[in-house]
Amino acid sequence: MSDLIAKSQIDRRMAEILTPVIEDLGFELVRVRLMTGSKTKTLQIMAERPEGGIEVDDCATISTAVSAVLDVEDPVEDAFTLEVSSPGIDRPLTRLKDFATWAGYEAKLETAELIDGRRRFKGALAGVEDNEVLIEIEEGTIGLDFEWLTEAKLVLTDELIRDVLRARKDAGEVDEAQFDEIETIIDGDEDSLPVKED
Repeated sequence: MSDLIAKSQIDRRMAEILTPVIEDLGFELVRVRLMTGSKTKTLQIMAERPEGGIEVDDCATISTAVSAVLDVEDPVEDAFTLEVSSPGIDRPLTRLKDFATWAGYEAKLETAELIDGRRRFKGALAGVEDNEVLIEIEEGTIGLDFEWLTEAKLVLTDELIRDVLRARKDAGEVDEAQFDEIETIIDGDEDSLPVKED
């Protein structure tokens, strides 16, 4: 199990319990985190279909199945809130295949150890080669071993938003008018937006 999917010991235990349940439903676990910062703990699960994407109804289905298994396994002593969601547009990159899928888009990567005097790298993803993640930084394209990474996520850019929405429109998840309205906002031409009458 990758440390990017499940970081702490309890997260890894959760992933062991939840992965078979989520996969049996036809989805993949993207990330699991037990957040302990507030009064009530939150178990955050990010999942998606193998080809990408997830709907609200899918999240509800996963939540129901996961709740039943967690009631039996009971891996967390205290009460917690369960939160199942999509990875989002500026998604975490947690599996080696994510870096190939999102090649060409800007990302932020962080390594456990210093690499040439730095831990943080920001640039356009250039795919993968064997077990290395390729990223274009100012100095050129470099390869970072996937096992070195502690954090990785896409950077929210206009191009990323536009392309994700275009894919959703092509899949019939966003209608033409919604897409055009959002694209107008992205392009900064808010004067041409339709005015809603009360």
